[in-house]
Amino acid sequence: MVSEHVITSAAQVLVASNRGPVSYALSEDGSISAKRGGGGLVSGLSAVEDKLWVCAALGDGDRAAVRRGIAEPGVRMLDIDADVHADAYNGIANSVLWFVHHMLYQTPLEPVFDAEFRRQWASFEAYNLAFAQALAEEAGEGAAVLVQDYHLALVPGMLRDLRPDLRIGHFSHTPWAPVDYFRLLPDDIAEQLLRGMLGADRAGFLTRRWADAFTACCTAVLGGTGRTRIGVHGLGADADFLRRRAHEADVDERMAILREQVGGTGRKTIVRVDRTELSKNIVRGLLAYRELLNTRPQWRERVVHVAFAYPSRQDLAVYREYTAEVQRLADDINEAYGTPDWTPVLLHVNDDFARSLGAYRLADVALVNPIRDGMNLVAKEVPVVSDQGCALVLSREAGAYEELGADAIVVNPYDVSATAVALHEALTMPDGERAERSKRLAAAATALPPQRWFLEQLEALRRD
Repeated sequence: MVSEHVITSAAQVLVASNRGPVSYALSEDGSISAKRGGGGLVSGLSAVEDKLWVCAALGDGDRAAVRRGIAEPGVRMLDIDADVHADAYNGIANSVLWFVHHMLYQTPLEPVFDAEFRRQWASFEAYNLAFAQALAEEAGEGAAVLVQDYHLALVPGMLRDLRPDLRIGHFSHTPWAPVDYFRLLPDDIAEQLLRGMLGADRAGFLTRRWADAFTACCTAVLGGTGRTRIGVHGLGADADFLRRRAHEADVDERMAILREQVGGTGRKTIVRVDRTELSKNIVRGLLAYRELLNTRPQWRERVVHVAFAYPSRQDLAVYREYTAEVQRLADDINEAYGTPDWTPVLLHVNDDFARSLGAYRLADVALVNPIRDGMNLVAKEVPVVSDQGCALVLSREAGAYEELGADAIVVNPYDVSATAVALHEALTMPDGERAERSKRLAAAATALPPQRWFLEQLEALRRD
């Protein structure tokens, strides 16, 4: 059944993702130190103790650890050739698949699917095959394997060929492109991607909208989804962890600093926390804030936009340019409107989780206006943590809109003027209404916390 693969362990629950729960740093003296990761996936997978996590070595420290035999219990890190990984991860996953599913292309100029794309696609296939082979070796008879995200879209089909006895699930943490946009991809590549995912017994998505888009693509390209079941599992915020962590001493310290930076008695705060990722729409958020100050001058010196824009994918030129534009626009707003006692935009670009939680607690308004987002956990986290309750200005293109839209102020993310109006509405929302809405938002946001989210998928995979 294993097709030339020797089963090396008897793991009954396996998870595969590009990034694992641990990373390694290589110091100048040659020593290696480990750092545990965080996030919804790490939190969710803690629900199962006896599991094996298969992931890629992402840097020199990770590769050195693998070669020296350093490993965390329950983690297998794959030392995939660095050039192959770069082609697969940056060349295909982040520069093609991410752009397709988030509809980010400037279509008069891109995409261009040429010989270089085909070369990188071969690396993407090799990278996925390395995961499929490792999973085939490690999985016990009839084990459950949960493959994560667009980086590993080909793994289910490859693994099915190697180990037909396994129960295989695939979960997409991103949106899924509508048919016409998905078919920007070369026909054979579109078919290969879909067939790869349909190697799974179950394909899971964050919202019904993304699940329906996937089904529509399968119907248009392949004639249907075959025997693969489609599931929807809306990842929620981890309320217990967030509320506990948000009241630890380092968060209190960051809050005191932020309050001092905001300044002014009774000043309101509009908070956003994002990576400088193209889909997060930070630039239009700043433009909307500038329009608010321009068209409603009564807010000058009465509100501060606390914007945390943490650098992302800086090895790609388009992301470096976007990050620079965020900084330039924030500087322009501060120069045009700032006074000696008021800085309109407090922009922080260095990642600091404690400071982010401090900003959540201070937030009068949370601005979450992505062009397109699989879910957006920030939209779910701020109402949970906010001390006084916050008004949520939310893009209708965020996956979280399906669950939170009824109690948010919903915007078209491309409409800067309407977003400025929404910010004014949020800032002027009566305290009682804001508190009640925030309470309902927090309840909806925590309906399926990470551990239950993972167990729900595992149970469905074993049951179906």
